[in-house]
Order: sequence, then structure tokens, then C-alpha cells
Amino acid sequence: MNHTPTNRRVFILQSVAVAGAAAFVSTAAQAAMVDEKDPQAAGLGYKADATKVDKAKQPKYAAGQQCSNCALFQGKASDAAGGCPLFAGKQVAGKGWCSAYAKKA
Repeated sequence: MNHTPTNRRVFILQSVAVAGAAAFVSTAAQAAMVDEKDPQAAGLGYKADATKVDKAKQPKYAAGQQCSNCALFQGKASDAAGGCPLFAGKQVAGKGWCSAYAKKA
């Protein structure tokens, strides 16, 4: 008989391990938030909380504008965070704002 561990139990255990690793990578990717001090974020005037935008420095800002209702936001309007093509690989706060804000149609 062949004693190579290729039975169903080993397959299931390996499948669970792979699924767990994939879930961990997915969660880690979601956790990467844009830092307001990041050079690109600072250049765009990004704030994680739109209510803290300095209106003197950012005259384009208007009350009610936030990432979750921006055309660039890659998530649902109700999401706490989502992707943005301006910050590849990172997420912005749904309640955030930057000078590239464009109202979602």
C-alpha cells in the first residue's frame, strides 16, 4: 500500500489552511488606511474626518462632501472605508475628504 498522505482528511485540512491564509491576506489588505501625513494625501489635503477640513486652506470643500459620496470612492455609501484610485492599495475613510472630491452622479 502507498502510505503517502493524500487522503480526504489531509486534503480538507490543507483546504482549510489555504482558505484561512486567503482570509488573513484579504483582511490585512482592507486594514491599510491612508495616513493623512502621507505625501500624496497631504498634497491632496486628505482628512479622515471631513468635518476637520480647514476651509481657509481648502476653499473647494463644502459641508456634506465626504469620500463615501465621491465618484472615486470604491465602496458602498454606507461603508466605513473603501478604496480610492488616488491611493492605490490603501483605503480612505468613508467620512474623509480630499481636494479631488467629485460628487457621485
